[in-house]
Amino acid sequence: MTALVLDGKTLARNIEKTLITRIEAIKAHSNGKTPILATILVGDDPASATYVRMKGNACERVCMDSVRVHLPEETTTVELLAKIEELNKDPNVHGILLQHPVPRHVDERLCFDAIDARKDVDGVTCLGFGRMSMGESAFGSATPAGIMNILKYYEIELEGKNAVVVGRSPILGKPMAMMLLNQNATVTICHSRTQNLPEIVKTADILVGAVGQPELIKTAWIKPGAVVIDAGYHPGNIGDIEKEGLAEVASAYTPVPGGVGPMTIATLMRQTVESAEALLRN
Repeated sequence: MTALVLDGKTLARNIEKTLITRIEAIKAHSNGKTPILATILVGDDPASATYVRMKGNACERVCMDSVRVHLPEETTTVELLAKIEELNKDPNVHGILLQHPVPRHVDERLCFDAIDARKDVDGVTCLGFGRMSMGESAFGSATPAGIMNILKYYEIELEGKNAVVVGRSPILGKPMAMMLLNQNATVTICHSRTQNLPEIVKTADILVGAVGQPELIKTAWIKPGAVVIDAGYHPGNIGDIEKEGLAEVASAYTPVPGGVGPMTIATLMRQTVESAEALLRN
């Protein structure tokens, strides 16, 4: 049987259509105010610039405004914190995204945590992570939240399943694991110091590749019938999980591209709209 393709691109388009309606309602009830996402890019990394541009394009598609803040490579932590605080205080800004990574001399974690939790639509603050982990209301990290949306849409059963997350980054692997745990999966987190990685991957009913290394996870390691989520993206349309033979082993999988990536952006748009709805009610 051919594996089910978990089409994030089509799902993202459907979400964007619903957001257009919600944004129209926001405008109607707030004297024409439009949700605004502020994106901050520090430096001139080409990949980061591309991602910021894609997010701006998504804002245009849903009829939402965006403010693009581009700071020079030599920007200091203090200067970046000042810009974040300026956006925190701006009543016209409803979401703030600091594009990762920032230059090495900048304290990224300190800057992430300076974002007002009400505007943390990318789910990068420690406060947001803690609230999400405890099952409280918070904006989830955009990529894992998008993955959870995919799993829900395709009615992938999580309760009681063995889930393996390969990767432990604070904005992907760790929140992914907590979101799966909150849905009653039994979760194992693997990382660069994990021993016997192939054997652990083999136990996964739900496998999430979030390690940031091209095709590190081999098809031969995957349990027949597993649901495979590839959160990686590398030049040449390559993910973190080997493509060859995947459709013959997995019961369902996300394609690269067209799987997780579009849902990350759609989740960012949705959470910005949710923030605007909450902030404009107050």
